[in-house]
Amino acid sequence: MERAVRRWELVGAIFIILVGSVLHFVFAWSGYWRPVAVIAPVNESVWEHLKLAFWPGLAFALIEYAALRKRANNYWVAKSVALFSMPALIVALFYAYTAVAGDNVLAADIVVFMVSVAVGQWISYRILLARKARGLVGGLALVALVTMVAAFSLLSYYPPRLPLFRDSVTGQYGLLDAYPVSH
Repeated sequence: MERAVRRWELVGAIFIILVGSVLHFVFAWSGYWRPVAVIAPVNESVWEHLKLAFWPGLAFALIEYAALRKRANNYWVAKSVALFSMPALIVALFYAYTAVAGDNVLAADIVVFMVSVAVGQWISYRILLARKARGLVGGLALVALVTMVAAFSLLSYYPPRLPLFRDSVTGQYGLLDAYPVSH
């Protein structure tokens, strides 16, 4: 079982990195179609780039579920923690290196993304092989996952005026600033 779980998590990391890389361009490719803003970045804010790990990670988790649900422990706990860890690590590493470097560097951004995905998948792997969680842990994991889905679905449309949500190129916030609804 351990080998199968390891293989799935490795394939997941590759899937998330590849799909996330393509997802970066999907909003523009769609002709700036508003519904695509749920899953694809609408600007150059840090928040919008967190979608590059979250949505492909969730998609892969749904695919992987069929293969591992009976072979691994704590499936949704593992996936919830991984899907939280990847964006959290992206934010931490991005702000840490830009504080030192003074500005962001595309190559470093890509490395941060790849490392964050790899660490998230490793965390998932460890939790999938751990003893079965007891009590409310599974339910709390699902609540956390639903909360993340809601946040990533809504905050592109209604972002708070915080630096995390500010487009580093235009200074705007979210979809409605960049692409206002015409009357």
